[in-house]
Amino acid sequence: MAGLVPAIHGLSRSTKNVDARDKPGHDGFVATPATFSRMSDKLLTPIEIGLTAAIVAIEDHEPLILTARGGDGLAGLPFGPFDALTHRTFEIGLRAWVEAQAGLRLGYVEQLYTFGDRGRHAEAGDTGAHMVSIGYLALTRAVGGELAATGASFEPWYRFLPWEDRREEPPAIIARDIIPALTDWAEQETPETTRALPRRDRMRFYFGLDGAPWDEERVLDRYELLYEAGLIEEARRDGRPAALARKALPLLGTSMRYDHRRILATAIARLRAKLKYRPVVFELLPAEFTLTELQYTVEAISGRHLHKQNFRRLVEMEALVEPTGVMSTQTGGRPAALYRFRRDVLQERPAPGLRVRSRR
Repeated sequence: MAGLVPAIHGLSRSTKNVDARDKPGHDGFVATPATFSRMSDKLLTPIEIGLTAAIVAIEDHEPLILTARGGDGLAGLPFGPFDALTHRTFEIGLRAWVEAQAGLRLGYVEQLYTFGDRGRHAEAGDTGAHMVSIGYLALTRAVGGELAATGASFEPWYRFLPWEDRREEPPAIIARDIIPALTDWAEQETPETTRALPRRDRMRFYFGLDGAPWDEERVLDRYELLYEAGLIEEARRDGRPAALARKALPLLGTSMRYDHRRILATAIARLRAKLKYRPVVFELLPAEFTLTELQYTVEAISGRHLHKQNFRRLVEMEALVEPTGVMSTQTGGRPAALYRFRRDVLQERPAPGLRVRSRR
């Protein structure tokens, strides 16, 4: 489940050797045919456009992400080409190749971000085209069936970002491995390396230290801090000095190909935020479900344990569900009422969601 696309040429914004006739009365310029004939080949950069999908599902109360393993054995997100001649939009292209390669028909899809850092697909001696990948978040209920692509499988997303799962208690990996290493790194800060927000303050805000609250939406901030500190394998693979200076790296989750763990962190952050103002959680649930299943699904995504009664009051207040009048006997205990998503809520207010709060 990997692919390359033919190189297309992106045009530099440089205005060197550009005739004054081509410049408007503001920054930038308007290129005429004569402009292109005068621009040297050095101003043209080959670019490859790909589509990377973070495809999320829920099974047994665990959030899963679809991965595809390459020849290097590393897990990666599904990646495919954008065919500008065949597909009218990026999203159409994404849906088409996911269905063709994995046999999955995607439900909810939204664009995340364009990832284009130089070196994101770097290999030794690489002088190829610059790779730009447009990341997408997609949700599916299809987990149980066999995937069409060889090497494709759904894996728990907390395998890659274990510090994000706080459903039971704060993960031991934070106090044992992350905070001591970040503290040492923060103590090495100099005026030359200081950003607008010092390292120690970022530690406090992102990891909820010294009384600061844990913000489940700061998934990408936490990943980027670990990357900047050189504490994860991707930083060493990319040749970051902070990582190369370390004799050994702590085992902070399973690394992924290229920058796919950064894309996964972006997708998780987006989905956690989306829960609060869009009913996207129902894209991951069957048509009928119990309130317990709904709570477990929200907890799985947010990585937080929720107070049962408070959660049910919130669901009732938001009027997102309605009873089916049927009881489920598959709960392992007393029969439980089945509910379904109440679609009328989409017309009743602009931002229906579950603004949940942790019990801790």
